[in-house]
Amino acid sequence: MNYDLSWMLDSALEVPEAQHAILVSADGLLMARSKDVGKDQADTVAAAMSGIQSLSRTVVDFCGVPGNHRRQWRQTLVEFDHGWVFLISAGEGAYLAVSATPDVDMAEITFRMQQLVGQLGKALTAPPREIADTKA
Repeated sequence: MNYDLSWMLDSALEVPEAQHAILVSADGLLMARSKDVGKDQADTVAAAMSGIQSLSRTVVDFCGVPGNHRRQWRQTLVEFDHGWVFLISAGEGAYLAVSATPDVDMAEITFRMQQLVGQLGKALTAPPREIADTKA
């Protein structure tokens, strides 16, 4: 990807108590990061989020899905003493991860993340704009 989507991630951080956001490819590569996340930390978290997502998909049958119902991973939520990490699908081959403090409104952050995924989907499928040559 040759254009920057990082500025879009900051919209997820408008939710009170949201801290950081990253966009991750399915193979664990960092695609974008919010402004307050260092590159090294974002790369490490991106690889971990890819692994967590893969593990989450592996245990889908543990939920007791009835019959031939399509098994679809939606979200993984990890809780720590000092906060949460939310991980959702951000389209084909991409995931959005957002960290937050323990006091975040979980419904609000999840809703905001879904909105952002809709915006990211449009940006990920549209080619970057080319600047017209005005010298001709």
